[in-house]
Amino acid sequence: MSACDLGSEPGGKGEKISIGIKFDQPGLGLKESDGYSGFDVDVALYIAKKLGYSEDEVVWKEAPSAQRENLIESGDVRFVVASYSINEKRLKEVDFAGPYFLTHQDLLVRGDEVSITKVEDLNSRKLCSVTGSTSARNVKEKLAPQADLQQLGGYSACLTALENKKVDAITTDAAILAGYASQQQHWGKFKLVGLSLSDENYGIGLRKGDTELKGQINKALGEMVSDGTWRKLVRKHFNLSSYKSEPPPRIQD
Repeated sequence: MSACDLGSEPGGKGEKISIGIKFDQPGLGLKESDGYSGFDVDVALYIAKKLGYSEDEVVWKEAPSAQRENLIESGDVRFVVASYSINEKRLKEVDFAGPYFLTHQDLLVRGDEVSITKVEDLNSRKLCSVTGSTSARNVKEKLAPQADLQQLGGYSACLTALENKKVDAITTDAAILAGYASQQQHWGKFKLVGLSLSDENYGIGLRKGDTELKGQINKALGEMVSDGTWRKLVRKHFNLSSYKSEPPPRIQD
């Protein structure tokens, strides 16, 4: 399958490629007034360049968590780079290149918080996550069943609640939490607890059975690690001092 199939507009020179990203995750995928920023955005641009596309030939499509599989299967995007954890359920619907990043479920607390150092400390405390979050459910059902779970519409709302002391902690992937906390207006207000409540391997989602594209993306990811770009991007986007990134990934064949 050629690079101008699904999620692309044919036309030789100047053809476009559509890529799904998050629009609302600082540090990973964020739509701003002057464009798009984040680790996933830069990874997607690196891959696109290796596939033969310039930056102005990339069409960004918003890929909310609940819509990622549909965007891929419908051909609205060529691939998705959107904090997309590889798991067995998703592998039944789409294929993944990578993984290109490993993170863990963690907790974000206020910078002066000293009484929350382990997940059990959340019992009888107020915990925030987004509605339907598997991270929140994992804590509530398995790790701290007496936590007072507050489910809001987005992590930015959780961050506001944390700042205003309406909740005591936020839980989701450490990379997502680090992105929010690293924003300039939030610098120093929050910190990661540094737990590893789950392993989340981020992959590049693509149409099931597209082995050619999967191979091309895996090759690009391997080059991104070997030429030092991967580490450079990690330093660029995850500069929160309490966030410790994992070693570079070993890209699967």
